[in-house]
Amino acid sequence: MTMAKPKAPRRTLESYSVKHMNKTIKAGDCVLMRPSDPSKPSYVAKIERIEADSRGANVKIHVRWYYRPEESIGGRRQFHGTKEVFLSDHFDVQSADSIEGKCIVHSFKSYTKLDAVGNDDFFCRFEYNSSTGAFNPDRVAVYCKCEMPYNPDELMVQCEGCSDWFHPACIDMTVEEAKRLDHFFCESCSVEGQKKLQNSHSAARHLDTKVDTKRRRR
Repeated sequence: MTMAKPKAPRRTLESYSVKHMNKTIKAGDCVLMRPSDPSKPSYVAKIERIEADSRGANVKIHVRWYYRPEESIGGRRQFHGTKEVFLSDHFDVQSADSIEGKCIVHSFKSYTKLDAVGNDDFFCRFEYNSSTGAFNPDRVAVYCKCEMPYNPDELMVQCEGCSDWFHPACIDMTVEEAKRLDHFFCESCSVEGQKKLQNSHSAARHLDTKVDTKRRRR
């Protein structure tokens, strides 16, 4: 009877230098992973732990996958950004050789403040349960007449009255027209504004008549 070979002890590495891309990775970093299907975009993952065998070889990374909207049960929706990913509950162990590069997954807020979005910039505003398709948080703020969450890739204009944001197409405007706007009031705010203006006009007329009658009495 042959005895099973004891499994070689593995050790956790603080960091690891990925030679083919000349970069060092550590736990907490986000990386792009080579997809099994070369026609697909790189997978996005967060490194949880890096392990090697006792000789420091055969390096494996424990990852938590980010899903792209099209990989989720509900699929891609109108408000999903092109660089949006969801932090999933799907953990895995992969060879460090399948890392293609490092990337940054920003919070939604910091992504919207970027001056320029690079190839390696992504953002995450939802956690995703891969078995139920549920999102956390399960609701986010909606904007415009179409009541859609904010898509940072799309231009929106803000109403100076109610501070809501609107898609140019939803307010019968082209993107070019929207870019040229100095001031914008949405339909309901401009109607209210007109009412206020009319009220102030009638109040002014009212004052005029009072003044006139006083003049006549003299």
